[in-house]
Amino acid sequence: MKVTEHIAQAKDTLISFEILPPLKGKSIDSIWDHLDPLMEFKPAYINVTYHRSEHMFKKRADGSFDKVEIRKRPGTVGICAALMNHYKVDAVPHLICGGFSKEETENALIDLNFLGIDNVLVLRGDAPKNETFFEAHPNGHRYALELLEQVVQMNNGMYLEEDLQGGIKTKFCIGVAGYPEKHFEAPNLQTDMNYLKKKVDGGADYIVTQMFFDNKKFFDFVAKCRENGINVPIIPGLKPLTSKKQLTVLPRIFHVDMPDEFANEVLKCKTDKDVELVGTEWLIQQSKELKAAGIPVLHYYTLGKPKVVQAVVSAIQ
Repeated sequence: MKVTEHIAQAKDTLISFEILPPLKGKSIDSIWDHLDPLMEFKPAYINVTYHRSEHMFKKRADGSFDKVEIRKRPGTVGICAALMNHYKVDAVPHLICGGFSKEETENALIDLNFLGIDNVLVLRGDAPKNETFFEAHPNGHRYALELLEQVVQMNNGMYLEEDLQGGIKTKFCIGVAGYPEKHFEAPNLQTDMNYLKKKVDGGADYIVTQMFFDNKKFFDFVAKCRENGINVPIIPGLKPLTSKKQLTVLPRIFHVDMPDEFANEVLKCKTDKDVELVGTEWLIQQSKELKAAGIPVLHYYTLGKPKVVQAVVSAIQ
């Protein structure tokens, strides 16, 4: 079922989760161990992130180096199929621009359609860890809007082979990313809003936001979206803070602000266990306020902390 259909049929705020594929060489049992404690909450769907391949340099016998491509987290399409089979839950695979050609993207979409997967979240993706700036695949997409357009074209029965006649129309419900505190590459929030409007006008069905720790920023973002004619569902992305290190790491990597009250409480903590308790309680209060405001879905980035998310969702039921 499509994300928008879940929302339309819901009588209360829905819950959804986001997971990482296991590292190459790891068993899918790590996924079951991660999700089993969370399935009691009957999530409407589960997002599975997609990670581009990375490169490393291997030294040769003559002292020179070869640039070698590696894949640290393969398996998004397979994991989505496994989730649907194992838990009877909808899966939402992420599609990214970085590291993928248009042909590879089309093939992934064909596989997803064959599997009966109704949803995709289209993203540009980040630059590899060893590179400063995002570089598109030579035959790929530079922007999420371009990737969105490819999915929309397939929904209209248009494939990369222009002479292909009678191509089946896919029926993907398409999600895109929103940034309550603006994308770090955008010069200002209005410019970022203009790009988001283009994605919605181009066929995006819903928006899921980057993590935030100040609900006011989310509510202001929603209000600004509505003022700009963006009327699709907007789903907040939520993450627990579980270590003091994250107080500086998350703002640096994700360009998000920490509210003064929250940061001060975290700084008082003597151990990461104390931080986890503070972070859990903060996320509970965030979730309760968002739910009271009638937000359609609370989307939790579980990312290795299922027990914390379990405690949060238990507290808001």
